[in-house]
Amino acid sequence: MKYNEIIQKESNVLNHEGAAAFKMSPEMELYTAAVTSALSGKFYESPKEFIARITDLVRRVDPVFVAQLAVYTRTQMNLRSIPLLLLVELAKCHSGDDLVSRAVGKTVMRADEISELLACYQWRNPSQGIKKLGKLSRQIQNGLKEAFNRFDEYQFAKYDRKDAEIKMRDALFLVHPKAKDAEQQAIFDKIVAGTLETPYTWETQLSALGQQHFESPEAKNAAVKALWEELLDSGKLGYMALLRNLRNILQSGVSPEHVERLCTRISDPEQVAKSKQLPFRFLAAYKEIMGEPNPLVGLVLEALEKAVLCSADNIEGFDINTNVLLACDVSGSMYVAAGNKSSIQNVDIGVLLASILRTKCKAVIAGIFGNTWELASSPIKPILANTVGIRSIANRVGYSTNGYKVVDWLIENNVKMDKVMIFTDCQMWDSHRGYYRSDKEIKDSWHKYKEMYPQAKLYLFDLAGYGTSPLDLAEQDVYLIAGWSEKIFDVLSAVDNGADALSEIRKIVL
Repeated sequence: MKYNEIIQKESNVLNHEGAAAFKMSPEMELYTAAVTSALSGKFYESPKEFIARITDLVRRVDPVFVAQLAVYTRTQMNLRSIPLLLLVELAKCHSGDDLVSRAVGKTVMRADEISELLACYQWRNPSQGIKKLGKLSRQIQNGLKEAFNRFDEYQFAKYDRKDAEIKMRDALFLVHPKAKDAEQQAIFDKIVAGTLETPYTWETQLSALGQQHFESPEAKNAAVKALWEELLDSGKLGYMALLRNLRNILQSGVSPEHVERLCTRISDPEQVAKSKQLPFRFLAAYKEIMGEPNPLVGLVLEALEKAVLCSADNIEGFDINTNVLLACDVSGSMYVAAGNKSSIQNVDIGVLLASILRTKCKAVIAGIFGNTWELASSPIKPILANTVGIRSIANRVGYSTNGYKVVDWLIENNVKMDKVMIFTDCQMWDSHRGYYRSDKEIKDSWHKYKEMYPQAKLYLFDLAGYGTSPLDLAEQDVYLIAGWSEKIFDVLSAVDNGADALSEIRKIVL
């Protein structure tokens, strides 16, 4: 694959820090933007600016690629908001075939995504008014008809939010799905009548408990404890709900036996794989309970370590004869939340992904950079504890993005590396520019290093998707991969086998 199909150098291209950069092709830019976004805005870009950029890119890219990217971000990267936005924007500018409907059918994987997709459509088409029948895109309507046939009563009831702008009843009237049998028609009738059976979920059970009257605070606490134990016993507490409620469960004082049961489920490889959690979800849970004054918290922390290690099971590593450098950008622009309600920032994601990959490498050096570059020496495991530890010392290197310091250190110390991997937002610049010398750029340092070690390869793991690269990806042995999921390492394997990130997306069958 020739990388000049992916990225082209343009004159006078600058990144957000005013440093020289290389502009990506529309396909590459859309890919990097999509897999690194929760629609909550970025350090250098507001949500409005980001959405405007996505809208523009969708119109400039091959419609088939956009459809494949929507499916890829949902099924491979496990994102939920950006796939729906891609589908809605594609429907606004593409017609004449069933491309969008096929993509919708493969993207909608939960019942609530039916109404979420319609809400996104209404948001992006405010002048049409979605509740006026006939205004909905025919392609989206056909794709949602297929989706309606995929879910049972429990799934519809679980996600039928009474306070939502677009309720399941509204969706049914807008889409007009055809029931596949009498049983499903009965479910559709219940949606219309509002008589779906109330599902047994942790939300409904806690809500019911909250409406009860208790004689004393002690009685209420005992009831909360009993409910969490019941939920753990029932098996109906979803894996993600379990991660998000670890602190509540521990604070309720559930029995040691229930904590053991909880830990067994969290660390079960089959449960981890089935849950499709982004790695940073385990880190968020870990950080949430670290300070809990519960003697059993150590067991839960250990279970989370096992879980994140399970998520790395299928990652291909490198043997003892392959020297790998892992460099994590901890500059100021990396301190932006992964989502509106997330406690995890891009800097956490970069360190975590590097720590995961580190467990798969036999000969590895790891470190962090900002103003300066510093080695982060620690045992290869545990992953989450190392991530928290490295993050805690990040301020020692400062908050600039002097990426060239990483490569200059290799040159100065004559360190031979086969693979140099940098986890960053790609907004590299020289914080010393204009003082004592002209700007230093990582591309110049890399060219010098390549003269010393021609076999070396450079991998940029883009965690922000701003659309520029500090190096020309048309160069040999320079690659860019983007995303927040451990699935980026599948792309890494593909790259090492002669493919590229975009070819992985183009494998999606619609």
